[in-house]
Amino acid sequence: MDHGPGYASYVPILVLNVGSSTVKFQLIDTDERAISEARDRRLARGVIERIGGEAIMTLEAEGKPPVKRTAQLRDHAAAATHIIEWLTSSESGVPITTVADISAVGHRVVHGGEQFTRSTLIDDDVIRRIEELIDLAPLHNPHNLRGIEAVRAVLGPGVPQVAVFDTAFHHSLPESAFLYAIPYQFYRRYRVRRYGFHGTSHRYIAYRYRQLTGLTRERTKIITLHLGNGASACAIVGGQSVDTSMGFTPLEGLVMGTRSGDLDPAILDFIGEKEGLAPREVDSLLNKQSGLLGISGLTSNMRELLAEIDENGDRRARLAVDVFCYRVRKYIGAYLAAMNGADAVIFAGGIGEHSPAIRARICDGLDCLGVSADAGRNVALTGSEGRFDAAASRVQLWVIPTDEELLIARDTWRVVNGKMAE
Repeated sequence: MDHGPGYASYVPILVLNVGSSTVKFQLIDTDERAISEARDRRLARGVIERIGGEAIMTLEAEGKPPVKRTAQLRDHAAAATHIIEWLTSSESGVPITTVADISAVGHRVVHGGEQFTRSTLIDDDVIRRIEELIDLAPLHNPHNLRGIEAVRAVLGPGVPQVAVFDTAFHHSLPESAFLYAIPYQFYRRYRVRRYGFHGTSHRYIAYRYRQLTGLTRERTKIITLHLGNGASACAIVGGQSVDTSMGFTPLEGLVMGTRSGDLDPAILDFIGEKEGLAPREVDSLLNKQSGLLGISGLTSNMRELLAEIDENGDRRARLAVDVFCYRVRKYIGAYLAAMNGADAVIFAGGIGEHSPAIRARICDGLDCLGVSADAGRNVALTGSEGRFDAAASRVQLWVIPTDEELLIARDTWRVVNGKMAE
């Protein structure tokens, strides 16, 4: 592939994020020089939903409008086959013609436990160890494994695959941050501890912040906020995660679209007894019926809640937004105390990148901690990158759109080529 004067050809990497009935994918062209000069190319992207029946697909090649279609796809292997057939077809316009043009496949894997502290080349032993971690992530790791198996079935065992773990970035948490104050034997026996998630996103945000500011990894002291349907905060010192809001599972921490975030654990037994719910049903209630949806009774979508407030003044919609922002504000204050200050607070994720109103509400009232937003600069940043702190603010405020897929592609290239991950 031709990338301009002085560039050698390099081959694309397929990035997969596999759910129970969905596959999200991107095809990203990258190599060492592209990484160093930030000249990676996103050749295609898409999502396949409702796998197992009449699947709905959105497929988009670089520089072309999205294509929507449906097809009967019985399983993830069929979905992977469809993606690869489309990518290599003349119809897509993607500049690859055969499966041999795909150099490697990178997978988002949610849980790496304590075993996987960095992105890893997948072999039979790695698959076995990911299977052993299913108890820690029963809703995620089995689907991630299906994606790995599907690619192996379609492309064969000769195409390298790499696992990029959500938890890996948080492996640097000190014991004082990752241990729960429960009998220590539960950590020794079952590894019950804070693992943290969204690690690839927080790591990318920290990398991009260093790139924008020219700071070295050692001088990085920031709070990153990944705010979307899933939401988490992370304290990063010297380029390493030192605390994060999600815990043993992604349920802990900030209020999310349908997840409760922090709560008194005694509530579980209380609600279960009052409502006649089994533990699994309570767990489902906290993960799928709580958060913004649970408080508002309307929706888990922040954009829709803000519209409901503007148009109808709905009290519970306003309450849901207030609780969401209050929880984020508390975590910022806690991390500023734990880190003895920070140089920047960075917003990312669907809400963090696209909602100036939510950013303003979160920052309001943090003046005493040196956090002050410039209203005009804040409003000007909707889905774009930049600073919005006021002149008097001691802490910088940034919006940095996250790009987990790009980092997965880069890690995949590095692992396959024996390079040290950043």
